Amino acid sequence: MGFNRARIAIDAMGGDFAPGEIVAGAIRAKAELDVDVVLVGDIDQIKASTASPEQLVGIELVPAEGSIEMHEEPLSALRKKPQASINVAMDLVKRNEADAVVSAGHSGAAMAAALLRLGRLKGIDRPAIGAVFPTVVANKSVLILDVGANVDCRPKYLEQFAIMGTIYSRYVLGVDNPRVGLINIGEEPSKGNDAALKAHQLLEENPNIPFAGNAEGRDILSGQFDVVVCDGFVGNVLLKFAEAVGESVLQILREELPQGVRGKIGASILKPNLRRIKQRVDHAEHGGGLLLGVAGVTVISHGSSQAPSVFNAIRLAKEAVDNRVQDRIQAQYQRVAIPAADGE
Repeated sequence: MGFNRARIAIDAMGGDFAPGEIVAGAIRAKAELDVDVVLVGDIDQIKASTASPEQLVGIELVPAEGSIEMHEEPLSALRKKPQASINVAMDLVKRNEADAVVSAGHSGAAMAAALLRLGRLKGIDRPAIGAVFPTVVANKSVLILDVGANVDCRPKYLEQFAIMGTIYSRYVLGVDNPRVGLINIGEEPSKGNDAALKAHQLLEENPNIPFAGNAEGRDILSGQFDVVVCDGFVGNVLLKFAEAVGESVLQILREELPQGVRGKIGASILKPNLRRIKQRVDHAEHGGGLLLGVAGVTVISHGSSQAPSVFNAIRLAKEAVDNRVQDRIQAQYQRVAIPAADGE
């Protein structure tokens, strides 16, 4: 792009707590990350969401008109609202005026806007949202895709997800020999529905996918796999369930720590441990998912994102830009590409 550092366009009007929490996360990112921040949305609302105008110093504001509401059908809404914040943010990347987009708004609209304005990488039929989950193994994570972009998937799409996931895991997450799993109801190759059986065969036969077999639900966070592929319906259920589990664990810890002087002393001693636990299980620490397969970096964050999650989504976008994620996927995919599924 020619920028000295990553330049991130943020959909300030997308999300349950927009624009206040989105702006707060962006302000923190500007202060703590080596990144340029561009807030896209209703400028009056953005300014009104801050305690003082000085907080926005150094942050570029780009005007937009409205946003895509959660009840709206993505494609028709994007066409009816060409100046909606997600459209304007994507156009900045399309015109090389930003390196990446972060949005906590309508995930379907963010994906559709990315497809319409940025396009797919060559050879990719369907982009996939990849989300990084913690595992029970310290300092080890698992990449799950898709977690919401494609409710229904052909087996061929899952094969493409596996290739993109392998590349992401290897070049960005730093896993030398990633192990890829396919979510299923049993470990045996004969288990599952027709789509699972066909996908298993494709993954097993593709020499460019380090396929380690089926992954049952209990295996996903075991550390046994580095990449797990599934359709977006299953992946989104997993994502929401994992968020709930993390929040539940933190709530249980708060309730179970003893009260009074002993409790305060114990909590003080355990504070570093509790902080590490929070970092491992709290979904806000991960920020969102990277939309893999489009010709531009797009991070789709949680609709319920508050400032910490927005900050981490911007950090994820910065890492993707700095590591040239999409360029690496395109370059690597061209070497190992499988025929497109569309038109079969």
